[in-house]
Amino acid sequence: MDELIDILTAEGKPTGKTALKSEAHKHGWFHATVHIWLFTSDEKILLQKRAMTKKVFPGLWDISVAGHIAAGEAILTSAKREVFEEIGLEIQDKDLIKIGTRIHQVSHANGIQDNEHHHVFIAELKVPLSALTIQKEEVDDVQLFDLEILKNTEKHENVLLSRFHEYYCSVYNEIIKNTSK
Repeated sequence: MDELIDILTAEGKPTGKTALKSEAHKHGWFHATVHIWLFTSDEKILLQKRAMTKKVFPGLWDISVAGHIAAGEAILTSAKREVFEEIGLEIQDKDLIKIGTRIHQVSHANGIQDNEHHHVFIAELKVPLSALTIQKEEVDDVQLFDLEILKNTEKHENVLLSRFHEYYCSVYNEIIKNTSK
């Protein structure tokens, strides 16, 4: 879906300009996204299988929930909206633990230039998978994997991308740190 988003500087500051997501990707303009990693108390991680219609990484098992922050939208509002849209789960601000912001720059073979500031959150999944309703346009499936998969991406074909191994390890470490309190 093409949506209006805020354009940022390379440092993540607002420029005051907005554009359609497709334009931002075409021109490589920086913009903001949210990543929400959902984990369970028994050390599982929820991954979503991206729909085959997605323009980048179709069919890949990926982040629990991710999406673009709409123009003028608050980061937490966006995170909660994306979780509800993609998997039908209502979460509260207090459920989301922000673990950082990362700069992501990837040029895809189809011409998409991803220059993004990912606002990364973790949250505990407290409902069974059967309680989730997936958005078929975005998500083909959801599944719980052992949390260790975040550290062992090279052993699993089509599950996460090994080139982002450091990022996944940092998410793993933050989940472990936040569950051992």
